[in-house]
Amino acid sequence: MSLPEHVAIIMDGNGRWAERRGLSRLEGHRRGADSVRTITRAARALGIKRLTLYAFSEQNWGRPVLEVNGLMHLLKDYLLNEREEILTNGIRLEAIGRLERLPDMVRETLDELRAASSHNTDMVLCLALSYGAREEMTYAVQRIAERVRRGDLNPDQIDEHVLASELDTVDADLIIRTSGEQRLSNFLLWQSAYAEFYFTDALWPDFGKAELQEALAVYARRNRRFGLVA
Repeated sequence: MSLPEHVAIIMDGNGRWAERRGLSRLEGHRRGADSVRTITRAARALGIKRLTLYAFSEQNWGRPVLEVNGLMHLLKDYLLNEREEILTNGIRLEAIGRLERLPDMVRETLDELRAASSHNTDMVLCLALSYGAREEMTYAVQRIAERVRRGDLNPDQIDEHVLASELDTVDADLIIRTSGEQRLSNFLLWQSAYAEFYFTDALWPDFGKAELQEALAVYARRNRRFGLVA
């Protein structure tokens, strides 16, 4: 079976999962963290080389303060609890987004684990945190403009490769979104240009190894033409 090298997932539906069971939204996020663990293990076992998870968007800062604070504590707990498994299983942790906006307690834990896992090569686990694709592209253009201002880059040299080199991550092969929604929600807008999309009604806490395998099977049956004739 043809496997995508880079799988990116919009993890959606924690709140709805909890509400349908009469639980708090935070409990839904806790169960969502369990799914992160399950899918990371499954992706590595299946041979996926890069897994990017849309964990917290720039727009999520606008949620109720109690929910945001709960999410930040869950993130820190996840990083601490998964540290040993990440390190012993050859996983390199990366993160993209406006990481400076994260609370110190989270950013310090994240930075430590990124550094500790930096030499691992089996799989990359990339967390999109305080991330927005429009913001990512805006900052990329600003960095290119600064290179031009310094005289390090001629405007005539600017092409899609220059812009891509300033972005936070590489192109995605497969983008999965859970919960039945069918939109990107400001996620990997540039990197999704030729990605395959897979939408499932499963809510994120219900998305497990079997659901991931089904998404990969659908991907394998598709003919990726990259704008060319089949």
